[in-house]
Amino acid sequence: MHHPESQPRASAFYHYEVHPEHRPSQPSAPVVVAGAGPIGLATALDVARFGVPCVVLAEERQVTHGSRAGVLTRRSVEILQQLGVVEPFLEKGLPWHQGRSFYREQEVYRMIMPHDPDDRFLPALNLQQQYIEEFLVDACERNPLIEVCWGQKVVGITNTDAGAKLRVDSSTGEYDLDAQWVVAADGGRSTLRKLLNQRMEGRAYAGRFVISDIKASINLPTERLCFYDPPWNPGSNALVHRLPDGVWRIDLKLPDGESPEEALENARLASRINAVLSMIRQPVSWELDWAAVYSANTLTLPDYVVGRVLFTGDAAHLLPIFGVRGMNTGLQDSNNLAWKLAFVVRGWAPPDLLKTYSAERVTAAREICAEAGRSTRFMAPQSDGSRLLRDAVLSFSLSEDFPKDLMHWRTSRPHAYVDSVLNSFPEADQAFEGGVGCGEAVRNVCIEDDVYFLDRVGARPGFHLFAFAGDEPASAELLELLDAFSAGPVPVVRVLITGHPAHRDESHAEVVVADRDFKVHAKYAARPGTMYLVRPDLHVCARWLRATTGDVRRGLAQAIVGVAHAETLAAAADTDAATPAASRDREPMLEKRMSVGDLEQVYDVLADAIEDSGSKSELYLAKLALALANLVGDRTEVERAIRASLRDLPPRT
Repeated sequence: MHHPESQPRASAFYHYEVHPEHRPSQPSAPVVVAGAGPIGLATALDVARFGVPCVVLAEERQVTHGSRAGVLTRRSVEILQQLGVVEPFLEKGLPWHQGRSFYREQEVYRMIMPHDPDDRFLPALNLQQQYIEEFLVDACERNPLIEVCWGQKVVGITNTDAGAKLRVDSSTGEYDLDAQWVVAADGGRSTLRKLLNQRMEGRAYAGRFVISDIKASINLPTERLCFYDPPWNPGSNALVHRLPDGVWRIDLKLPDGESPEEALENARLASRINAVLSMIRQPVSWELDWAAVYSANTLTLPDYVVGRVLFTGDAAHLLPIFGVRGMNTGLQDSNNLAWKLAFVVRGWAPPDLLKTYSAERVTAAREICAEAGRSTRFMAPQSDGSRLLRDAVLSFSLSEDFPKDLMHWRTSRPHAYVDSVLNSFPEADQAFEGGVGCGEAVRNVCIEDDVYFLDRVGARPGFHLFAFAGDEPASAELLELLDAFSAGPVPVVRVLITGHPAHRDESHAEVVVADRDFKVHAKYAARPGTMYLVRPDLHVCARWLRATTGDVRRGLAQAIVGVAHAETLAAAADTDAATPAASRDREPMLEKRMSVGDLEQVYDVLADAIEDSGSKSELYLAKLALALANLVGDRTEVERAIRASLRDLPPRT
């Protein structure tokens, strides 16, 4: 029998609520979500927006322990706004937009995350995962379509064409639970992934970090602080973040070979925390709330749809913390999955629509793995070559600016589904000069003081049809087109965007946006008659400078049932990931550009410099390579020189 912890976890700042154990009230459900972390709870809320009942199985009886994810990106906050639950997050969280990096106790880089005056939210919001889950649980428990069942552990599953049968354990014994669809949101150690024998692809990185949450009175602003090669721990690095309630999170890279048990020894952990506090000139008393050891991975399942089980979040992929990708990528997963799952359950779309969830999000995960791998190789070099180049960048950073952006965090960003099979009318898309292209997430616009475009769009479920009227009353043709979608087989939210002061009639649209200064028109490169068709996850799937009702109907049909090529997209992603590098051509790769005399002089200067650099010659050559690459200024040329220089090296001894 499953007996989860029944006593509240100890904490220096957070009051844990132990929820009563609760079995599902019915023996079956259209959707069962396994996992009550942020991604599982967000998926339940998103599915319920479309009128689909959902059961959430929570293995524990209280929210998670520790800050864990800790940072919400702007795109994640926009998703929470779409779900109608954003207010407590904004009230509790700490927004920020910059970070500072230090090397040898000198500030060497200031990272400014992109922020447009049209963005309602700053790029990042610091908030412990305890609060993230608490606020989502509260929203789920207010929703009559969602049943959160605490203390219920999935221990078995039978997958059939018609549904799935879950075997669930509890303190009162095991039972069966039937579902049309199961969402596997059960985290990085996913039970369902193991039960279904699903293997991840990618790379598990060497090197560990210890993460500590401490409560302390520290007088520093909300920003990301990164310290490379601190004097008290050479070769390591440290990250410091401010969190609500006077909590500070410290991430430390561990020495190679140190075990998690050694890292978490009280005396050793306390010594390191004190060293960090001294380094930031805040030698204050503190209280430990939580600590854990973490390893970086860039892993993903090759397919997120396995029969009637849909993998999402960490159950589908494991990503490094650098760039706050884990939970934020998972929220984009859930936002993509939820509308498609709801459409299938409601009978608005065929089950094949769910294949596009896998195709789109596996492609996104592989791109994110590539980006995250770069961040990981900089923060925790995996080879002598990676360490040498990282050290070259750090050394340069004390005196030169050109390589500093290599320290950028490469923060999680909205994925653009530019190759999605749900997009249509590519010629019409290409006719625009700017705006928001097919596959991209919609962009916010500040219409007037504290009034934003996405505020007006709201949390209404369904496709969105943006109709732009310009500065004249909406034409009869435009209103007739909007009227054609007042009712139909799938929900469509009609949004009329007008700069005409007299137009406030909502009989032709669910939402009328007063665009007095034509900011929305400009952001979307729109003119009178322009139409945008937007998916329920607020990604553009078609747009026209001028459209007919037939155009919009075909675009809508493509976005719902036009999935014949989803397998092709997935296969292409697999091929791209597996294609080996082409064999090297044996023809000369570098043309002669220097005279013999000049080359001889460079040869002599280089030889002298290598001699002068002594035991640091490798570091010197790495810095020189980066400097010359910057002077060449052409990535293709530099990569050709790299490949040519790798030729005909003597074998390793």
